[in-house]
Amino acid sequence: MPTPGENLKINGERLWDSLMEMSRIGPGVAGGNNRQTLTDKDGEGRKLFQSWCKAAGMTMGLDTMGNMFARREGTHPNALPVYVGSHLDTQPTGGKYDGVLGVLGGLEIIRSLNDLGIKTKHPIVVTNWTNEEGTRFAPAMLASGVFAGVHAEDWAYDREDAAGRRFGDELVRIGWRGEEKTGARRMHAFFELHIEQGPILEAEGKDIGVVTHGQGVSWIQVTITGKESHTGSTPMPVRKNAGLGMARVLDLVDKIAWSHAPHAVGAAGHIDVRPNSRNVIPGTAVFTVDFRSPERAVIEDMESRLKTGASDICKAIGLEIAFEKVAGFDPVTFDSDCVTAIRAAAERLGYSHRDIISGAGHDACWITRVAPTAMVMCPCVDGLSHNEAEEIRPEWATAGANVLFHAVVETAQIVE
Repeated sequence: MPTPGENLKINGERLWDSLMEMSRIGPGVAGGNNRQTLTDKDGEGRKLFQSWCKAAGMTMGLDTMGNMFARREGTHPNALPVYVGSHLDTQPTGGKYDGVLGVLGGLEIIRSLNDLGIKTKHPIVVTNWTNEEGTRFAPAMLASGVFAGVHAEDWAYDREDAAGRRFGDELVRIGWRGEEKTGARRMHAFFELHIEQGPILEAEGKDIGVVTHGQGVSWIQVTITGKESHTGSTPMPVRKNAGLGMARVLDLVDKIAWSHAPHAVGAAGHIDVRPNSRNVIPGTAVFTVDFRSPERAVIEDMESRLKTGASDICKAIGLEIAFEKVAGFDPVTFDSDCVTAIRAAAERLGYSHRDIISGAGHDACWITRVAPTAMVMCPCVDGLSHNEAEEIRPEWATAGANVLFHAVVETAQIVE
């Protein structure tokens, strides 16, 4: 099949202008974005994306989970489409690029193909997956998970936010529930462009991350139960301090993760100590341990050592402990042909690159179950993400989108 020439490039200024225009919808308080899924601002962002897709001559599909599919026809309409995309929703204090770069980078591919008058055999579909972040409705990657058969749709509809609003109801309220059956589409391949959300590429001066694997994730909710009592009048020997137990378990979590360095990580991000009063010894501590590794055996070892070690810690100081695995997924190995297309694109375009393992979950991690899939990453300043100070440089966005462009077009096959 014809290989895209090195002069085939996207319009970097137009991509950057689109990123900036989208960022004006749902602005945060400190320069980022608050465009949480299924809010009115999410609806506004979707309408803007839809208008851009229409202007580019694309047709829009919408499924029952609100996933958006903007299609550019190929010369062989019966050929399976090449999909590309990410998500438009953000964290409550999110940045302007996490997810959005992948969606608008896909749109820029279509705009550039139109500019250059290039046709492809396979249709190309630009996708916005609903609720990738999972910050309002847990878990993350919810709609792509339904698409891939990981979650049942009724279960997804019943997810509630902190105010008790149901996912299904909010999807209808903002007007973005489609009629198309979720997961009915078949894909030739799927590509996702994303900022790294880590410091490796910037620190090493690399333009492109060729994502070969995604870390597996294990979330275990730990509940430690002691006895609430006065901090001043309860003698040390008779205290049942759930906070102390939690502190020792968290130290154990850190040691377990370090024992599998450099790729394994572990910490607790969600912590709830009760009653959380200055002069009351905590009677309950509830926290979620997040273990990640690209190797399933390592995750299983970390889970086992947590349960054994934490149980011993609590027994020694008279506390009760319970464990519940609340979420997780196995490590992902991305498709070798798709990965090769990305690596070859970076080399063809003269970009420095390195293989990288994604430390975060992405929609691509679920889609790999139903289609050949791979990811492209570009650097972000100081590796900072899920923060309003998240930042990338225009040239990084352009490089990532150019590599995406070449990989997608090569897979979709140029028609000469």
